[in-house]
Amino acid sequence: MLVQETLTQMETIYMYTYIGLIVLLAVLLFACLIRAILGPRIVDRIVAVNMMGTIVMVIIVVLSLLLKEGYLVDIGIIYAMISFLAVVVITKVYIGVYVENNQKEDGKDGNA
Repeated sequence: MLVQETLTQMETIYMYTYIGLIVLLAVLLFACLIRAILGPRIVDRIVAVNMMGTIVMVIIVVLSLLLKEGYLVDIGIIYAMISFLAVVVITKVYIGVYVENNQKEDGKDGNA
């Protein structure tokens, strides 16, 4: 953030709005972290991790507005792509484990 001795009233309002939004998003990020840890199902955990990635991306973009640094938007876009790919990989691994477990259970029932 650029430190200036005189901020206009509108800039001060924007600054407090951005800071309030970052605090609110941090609280929501913590709530998603709790959901990702507690579950109860794997689907809840995957959705929580996806939501955490989205919230972090929004925090980065709000910080770019607060600090008036345009390159942070590019970092936010890159983070969104990485977060999306991570969720796709986690989902693919979960589906593979789920299918493998079902095949093992079907094999046990067929042999008995």
